[in-house]
Amino acid sequence: MGTAKKREVTAAWAVHAFTTSGVVLGFLAMVATLEGDKTGAFLWLGLALFVDGIDGTLARGLRISEILPSFDGSTLDSIVDYFTYVIIPALMIWTFDLVPNAWETAIAAAILSVSCYTFSNLNAKSEDDYFVGFPALWNLLVLYFHILQTGPWVNLFFISVCLVLTFVPLRFVHPFRVKERRKLNLPITVLWAATSFRLVMVNTESEAIYTVSPLTFYLWCFASSYFVVLCIWCSVRFINTRRTPKTMYG
Repeated sequence: MGTAKKREVTAAWAVHAFTTSGVVLGFLAMVATLEGDKTGAFLWLGLALFVDGIDGTLARGLRISEILPSFDGSTLDSIVDYFTYVIIPALMIWTFDLVPNAWETAIAAAILSVSCYTFSNLNAKSEDDYFVGFPALWNLLVLYFHILQTGPWVNLFFISVCLVLTFVPLRFVHPFRVKERRKLNLPITVLWAATSFRLVMVNTESEAIYTVSPLTFYLWCFASSYFVVLCIWCSVRFINTRRTPKTMYG
C-alpha cells in the first residue's frame, strides 16, 4: 500500500471515528440527564448534533465509501443518530417530567417505537434530500420545550402531533443536504445554533429565558419560524405538484 493510499485509509477511519464520537457525547448527555443536569444534557446533545451535521460532508468529500467499501458508514450513522436523536430525548422526557404524570412511560415507548419505523423507512428521504415525514428530531423538540418553557399538556400535544406526522409525507428541510436555498439555509442554521446555545445557558429556575436576552430570543424565534414556514411551503408545493395533472407536453 502506497503512502497516498495509507493517508486516504487513515483519513477515512478518522471520519468514522469522528462519527462514532457522537455516541460518546450521547452517553455523556445520558449521564447528565440521570444526574438532573438539564443544561449539561442539552450541551452534550448539541455537540452530538454538530458532529452529525458535518460528518456526512466529510465522508462524501473524502469518498470514504470507496476507500473502505467493507465498512458501512450509513449504518454507523443511523446507530449514533437513534441514540442521540431518540433514546436520550425519550429519557429526558421521562426524567424531567415533560409530559403529565402517568404519561411518561407511554410517550417514551411511543417515541422509541415510531422512530424505529423512521430509521427503517427506505423512503424517509426524497430524491432531492428532503426528509419525508417527521424525521425523528426529538432532541430538537425537547429543546423547544425547554426554551419556550411549555407545560406538560402542551408538550404532550406536540409530541402526539409529531408522532402522527412521522407517517404523513410532508417535506422537512435538511439544511446541509438540500441544495435549494442552501446559501440562505446555512447562515440561518448557524444563527439558530448560536442563539440556542445562548438560551440553553440561562438558569430557568431563577428567570424566564426570554427576559434574559430578548434580542437573542427573538433572533432564535426568527430562525425557527423560517424553517417552519419553509417546510410548510415545500410540503404545499409538493402536494400541489402531485395534484397537477400531466399534459402531453409535460
